[in-house]
Amino acid sequence: MTEVTQFHNLLHVCISFIGAVLLLAIYYNITKRFKEVLEEGNAIKRVDKGLLYFSFGMLVWVVSGIWALSANHFSFQNTTMYQIGVNILSTINNLFWLLALYYVHDAPKFIYRNEKNVKIIAFIIVVVASITFLLSSLYGANFYYGIKIASLPDVLLTTFLCFLMGVSFYRTFMYRDLKLVAFISVIVIVLLFVSQLSDVFIGFDNQFVNQLIRVIAKTSLLSVFLVLATSWVIQLAHTPKPNEMKIQFLDWSLIKLTIPSKGIINAKIDFGSKTTQYKNLLTFAYRRKFLEAEKQSIIVNSGGDIKSQTYITRIIDNMNSILKLEEEKLARKDLITFIGESKYRLRILPEHIVIDEALLEEYKQQL
Repeated sequence: MTEVTQFHNLLHVCISFIGAVLLLAIYYNITKRFKEVLEEGNAIKRVDKGLLYFSFGMLVWVVSGIWALSANHFSFQNTTMYQIGVNILSTINNLFWLLALYYVHDAPKFIYRNEKNVKIIAFIIVVVASITFLLSSLYGANFYYGIKIASLPDVLLTTFLCFLMGVSFYRTFMYRDLKLVAFISVIVIVLLFVSQLSDVFIGFDNQFVNQLIRVIAKTSLLSVFLVLATSWVIQLAHTPKPNEMKIQFLDWSLIKLTIPSKGIINAKIDFGSKTTQYKNLLTFAYRRKFLEAEKQSIIVNSGGDIKSQTYITRIIDNMNSILKLEEEKLARKDLITFIGESKYRLRILPEHIVIDEALLEEYKQQL
């Protein structure tokens, strides 16, 4: 092992360990301080574990660094056993990244809170890992036509996950008005992808450059995770409490909304021609106020009462547009909470929901 590689592996272990500990500490602190907000309305108490799985992914990097150091110390870095160990750790790491993205609100819709698709992708990861193990047994660490066959499936899978992470981080930071961080996060993910190429293609054989890119990518990724955690804290701190919000349905398309922490006091919102949005909001309110606890949620999927999450998002976007909110914009999580299994419920307390009697009778007739 050259001094450059030895330095990289030691630095890799230190950076990953410090990063994992920091993320775990932040996650513990967040779950302790904002426990009620995170567990609100969730009977199975499944809090947001995205940050936790990101920290687990970094712990896997610690183990992989120790594995590389051990392989050099005991002189088995060129054996099939070492290659299989690398592939196992890479598979575990990919699974943790996938589980983390499941909780990222701005991740592609086919993965965010979509248990079925996540299970499918997890199964694909396991299949790819099995193929990689087989190729490692057959070809080892040998190159054919300038390509390390055994590492190719794993790198292709990592490329797909890098794409998901890049899209998720970009959307998340852009939504939270951190545009510079959004662009930096994309650059970091690209560097993370480039750092994998030397494991497959023989042309990327400049050891110093490769190790430098890996150190920069992983250090920068840790920084991105820390910014993500900080923005999460800010978001939770600005989430309105259920007992401060009030909503009154005055007439078809017209409501009165009060959320003091957002600076909204008895603000009238006229949905106008946006009748679908208004009806969906009225349905949320009706179920929350008049139905039993287990029936207050609405299923949001292709076979549910509301066909897509887009329809929920449009309700909030329209409110922000009418109220002309710039800095303290309403977020979907402010008014509507995720229960689990594609179910969503209005956060406002039943006693703070008022529906005009005539409007209520007309609505009941449409049920």
